[in-house]
Amino acid sequence: MISAFPDPEALILVAVMTQRRDLEIARLLGWYRIPLRYAPKIVDVDYLAFFQTTAFGEDHRWLIEYIAPVQGHELTTRADLLQDELDHPRAKEEYYKISLGSLIHLPKPIKAIEWKRLTFLYTTGAHLQTAQTLHDLAVKDEERSLLWKSLRERALAGGDYHADQLPDFPLDPQLLAFLGQLNQLRESSPEYNLD
Repeated sequence: MISAFPDPEALILVAVMTQRRDLEIARLLGWYRIPLRYAPKIVDVDYLAFFQTTAFGEDHRWLIEYIAPVQGHELTTRADLLQDELDHPRAKEEYYKISLGSLIHLPKPIKAIEWKRLTFLYTTGAHLQTAQTLHDLAVKDEERSLLWKSLRERALAGGDYHADQLPDFPLDPQLLAFLGQLNQLRESSPEYNLD
């Protein structure tokens, strides 16, 4: 693991790490998977930050302890990624395979004091450098427009999947809060599973 830290302007996607095995895959094989049907609109970012769930145990749950530089991404199937699980119910579903550089261990973990449920969150290197809690990573007000513009431009330049359908402006925070409530309803349904 290296100790280089992202530039303040770096675009970072906070993603959920639901299993210890996924952290080992990121560390040893250099990739992370996101189901296409649950993926955020833009995956062309500079870094991934990994939010660890209860699967990481009492001392490591609800934390971001690691980030990794993103080296690229491609669309593939779960079966191609996890060839030891060819009979998995979602084996034929499409996933983003995010290629990663070496994991970076944060000098001080970022804790989830208020939020313990998360799917994805965009932030910047500047926010990551100063954040003590997950809440501190949230980009607010006029910064949100700049962040969205940077993400959208990158997606369009890279020819990302459905990038041409992205709006020119970020969604209103109140609308996002409403959609977040819908997302919580979706998460509580039995068929919802990020694995």
